[in-house]
Amino acid sequence: MLVVEHLTAKRADLPVVRDVSFAVEAGQVCALLGVNGAGKTSLLESLSGVLPIAKGDVQLDGVRINGWRPDRRARAGLAHVEEGRSVFPAMTTEQNLRVAVGTRADISAAYALFPELVKRRDVRAGLLSGGEQQMVVVARAYLRNPKVFLFDELSLGLAPAIVQRLLATVRSLADDGRAVLLVEQFAALALEVSDHALVMRHGEIVHSAPAQTLRGQEALLQDLYLGGDDEAAA
Repeated sequence: MLVVEHLTAKRADLPVVRDVSFAVEAGQVCALLGVNGAGKTSLLESLSGVLPIAKGDVQLDGVRINGWRPDRRARAGLAHVEEGRSVFPAMTTEQNLRVAVGTRADISAAYALFPELVKRRDVRAGLLSGGEQQMVVVARAYLRNPKVFLFDELSLGLAPAIVQRLLATVRSLADDGRAVLLVEQFAALALEVSDHALVMRHGEIVHSAPAQTLRGQEALLQDLYLGGDDEAAA
C-alpha cells in the first residue's frame, strides 16, 4: 500500500507539487489525470526519490521512505516506469530483462506477462517496435516483484491497440495484489481499468473519486482539468 500525506516537492525552489494526499491500496489501480504540466510526473518522481520531498510523508506498507535513495525504494518494492521507453538499444530483449535480476535468474515470468516477447528474445531492443520496447520496460520492472507500480504515460506514441494491451496488463498487475498509480494521457482508457481517479491541476489534487463516476464524463473532466476556464497548467 502507498500512502502520501501532505506532500510538497520543488524544482529550482518553486513548488511543483503542493500539499498532495492520497492512498493507493493493494489490488487497486488509481489513475492520475490532468493536462501536461499539471505536476503528474513531478509527483511520481517525488514518490520514487528522483525529486526530493520538501514537506510531507510517503509510506510504503506503513514504512516512511522519505529521504531514501531511489535504489533503496526500488529494493523495498517501489517500481517507477518512467515516461519514454528506457531500453538498452544495443542489448537483446533477454539481456534487457536480465539487467533487473541477473544472468542466472529465472525470467520466465516476464515472458508469461508478455508472450509477444518470446519470439523477440534475441532481437536487439533498438530494433523492437515502440510497443515491444514498452513491454520490455514493464516486464523488466515486473521481474523485481514490486509491491507498488508507478506508471508514467505508458501510451506515449503508441497505437491504440497496443495501449489497450498495456493497460490490460496494468489491470492484471493490480488484480494480482499490487498497488498501481497510473499517469495516462488517454483518460477514457485509463478510467476503464482503474478503481479510483485523481485529477491534478497546478500541482494540486483538485478531484478524487471512484473511476466509474468519471467514465464518459468528458465535459466534467475538461472542467476539472482547466478549472472551468481554458487555461492550461503551466
